[in-house]
Amino acid sequence: MKICPKCQKTYTDENLNFCLDDGTVLTQSGADAMPATVLLNQPRVTSPSQSTPGSFPGQQMQQPQQPGWNTAPQSYSMQPPAKSSKTWVWVVLALGAVVLLCGGGGIGALFYVASLDTKNTNVAGTNTNTKTSPSPTFGDKKSPTNSTSPTTSTRSDVDKIDISKWLNKESLYADADYSNGELTLATKQKKFYYVLAAPDDSEFKTENRDIAVTLRNVDNADTSLGYGIVFHSNPTPLQQGYAFIINTKTKKYHVVHHVPGDELNVVSWTKSDEIRDGSQENTLEVRDISKDKIDLYINGTLVTSIKNVYGYSGGVVGFYTGDKVRVAFKDLEIRK
Repeated sequence: MKICPKCQKTYTDENLNFCLDDGTVLTQSGADAMPATVLLNQPRVTSPSQSTPGSFPGQQMQQPQQPGWNTAPQSYSMQPPAKSSKTWVWVVLALGAVVLLCGGGGIGALFYVASLDTKNTNVAGTNTNTKTSPSPTFGDKKSPTNSTSPTTSTRSDVDKIDISKWLNKESLYADADYSNGELTLATKQKKFYYVLAAPDDSEFKTENRDIAVTLRNVDNADTSLGYGIVFHSNPTPLQQGYAFIINTKTKKYHVVHHVPGDELNVVSWTKSDEIRDGSQENTLEVRDISKDKIDLYINGTLVTSIKNVYGYSGGVVGFYTGDKVRVAFKDLEIRK
């Protein structure tokens, strides 16, 4: 049945489209109209306890409980965010070129694109948390006068860290093993990286100290994420701090810093002949000289220097690995 919205006259002829009295377009009567749309199966809110292990808060991560002081350091894992498309960069560049050809002011647009592309290296973060905790039972201190470490550091007060007590086979995020002086770590899933950070204790602080560790890619496996040493880190991993990472397959190194839910570039992947390839051992060193200078070494050779812009105040040392690659760590030293 149809009805004239103007005079309210009804018609039973479905083929009639106009009112015979006033010519107004006819509409379906209320009885035949479609019902209003309703939302069905609205998604329920998932509590944090129902989150998927292996990702980060805000990305369905289930955080482990605060470990006791007789267990391994805290460890988190997360998946790197997907890289955003650069298509818009080329679009803007093309528009800028058109403006230049037309005699306009396209230079400003080009510099704006460059500033956007490097914005993640200009974000400062600080944390003045000065939480104190009892000393853990791992990390026995030794100060030998004739260290055989490959480091060339001139700081003579040496803490050799017993990383065998960092072993945690119950980790949600990584498989771990300790044998022959090596702590071997590997993420449980590919395309995830994993950080094991020391507790908030003065023994593991990295400010105004030199730290060194020797590591190897056990199976000479491929990875796009790398592996290495963490420094100036929040004792709660992946919140704030740095990672000095290498990839022995490509013979490149990389420096990143962490903020909650993300990993940001400090030094892009850079080729270095100082990196030994395959499953050979490599020694990474971090020398915290001053607020304005942190020197990074590979096998005793300086490869780059950075400023401490993003480090956690009173940060600690840790290990980093990813992509399900088995990495063996040994000979961790902290020099004061």
